Amino acid sequence: MLDIYTLGDDVLREKCSKITKFDSALKMLSEAMIDTLDEADGVGLAGPQVGVSERIFVVHIPDEDPIVFVNPEIIETSIEVSPYEEGCLSIPGVYHEVIRPSRVTVQAQDINGKAFTIKADGLLARVIQHENDHLSGVLYIDHLTEPEQKAVIKSYERKNKARLKSKKRGV
Repeated sequence: MLDIYTLGDDVLREKCSKITKFDSALKMLSEAMIDTLDEADGVGLAGPQVGVSERIFVVHIPDEDPIVFVNPEIIETSIEVSPYEEGCLSIPGVYHEVIRPSRVTVQAQDINGKAFTIKADGLLARVIQHENDHLSGVLYIDHLTEPEQKAVIKSYERKNKARLKSKKRGV
């Protein structure tokens, strides 16, 4: 299990570096990210969320095999958009509707460096966009209006008061 960084941690706002080494360390990182994602009962997890400022994220949709995206690039999005209530393992316990394109096409590499392209819709398209945002230092709350952002942050702080206090004390 890897630690999941949360709102306020600087690593979540960093732009990630391209991965150039496809080695056993990358394979171990991707496996640890999938294990962490599954343990946290999430559907997507990006490098910055586990303190790694590199262009990698993993997706594990229920009843599907996990997918590792290395150096992903969204190359096409649909004109049609759809609303969906999003949450984030880095902003635990709070959710808000976010409007995103309904379909995406993403190019990426697997853990061996082999290129692949996926056309996605539904939940997979949503998760790809959400996790890809993390690689640019963007959180789902950045897609909200300022009053909506403030409400989500206030709710997050209220629900995570004890954990945030211990975080400030360095515990």
